[in-house]
Amino acid sequence: MPHAPNPSPDPKIARDLKTLAQFIRIYCRHKHADAEKSVPRIKGFDYAELGIKPPEVCGACARLLAHAFVKRAHCPFKPKPACKHCRSHCYQPAYRQQIREVMRYSGRKLILSGRLDLLFKLIF
Repeated sequence: MPHAPNPSPDPKIARDLKTLAQFIRIYCRHKHADAEKSVPRIKGFDYAELGIKPPEVCGACARLLAHAFVKRAHCPFKPKPACKHCRSHCYQPAYRQQIREVMRYSGRKLILSGRLDLLFKLIF
């Protein structure tokens, strides 16, 4: 019996995952420049299907990326609030601290490079 194809991803979730991948990629490239990097495989996620350039990141950033992808994809809130405004913090405390640092650092980098479009979601 043929296997049914996966349904196409929700465009809003795909956009959020793409933003997460880009922020983590920027952070890792600058903060972990000397670390060995590879493209993490995250079960249930296909970068091409999501329209995401596969991120080359270190092991620590790969774990954060996987945690962030799973948490975003399984967020029970519709519509999803910005994590900083959410009443239910689903990230484990260590990952929550890491993602805050990533967002703060990468957000500044994007502002300085003129990519305000990617910051719009974080502000509103």
